[in-house]
Amino acid sequence: MDLVRHYRETAYLLSMFSLGIRREFVAQHYLVGGNWGAENAPHSHDYRLEAVMQGKSLNRHGFLIDIVEAEHELDELLAQFRGVTLNTLPDFEGLNPSVERFARILCASLANRIRSESLTALTIKLWESPTAWASYRLEF
Repeated sequence: MDLVRHYRETAYLLSMFSLGIRREFVAQHYLVGGNWGAENAPHSHDYRLEAVMQGKSLNRHGFLIDIVEAEHELDELLAQFRGVTLNTLPDFEGLNPSVERFARILCASLANRIRSESLTALTIKLWESPTAWASYRLEF
């Protein structure tokens, strides 16, 4: 196989489109099951969420996914968490509401809302402060 053909075929296999959306919201929680000082008392976080959708192909309109639809679904999902104490939600029942678990819950919930034939992966990166974040990735 010539080198140019090999490069084109390999580059196509590794190529991926990405589309990102960012949102900010406030929610409360408190940690349980250990002595984490102030984190054991109810407190708020100014969360910043970055949702990154990926896929190898575009739909017939040239989109990975309709960004307006994805934004709408993300906004509806986040409305369930805005201003709420996470510990009181069924998703966190019996669990420590860590940023890692929150990222997983958000990723799974958004994936159920925006499934598209073009999507092959979804990553949620959730910042709980200007310097601390966790992420969760689902591959379809």
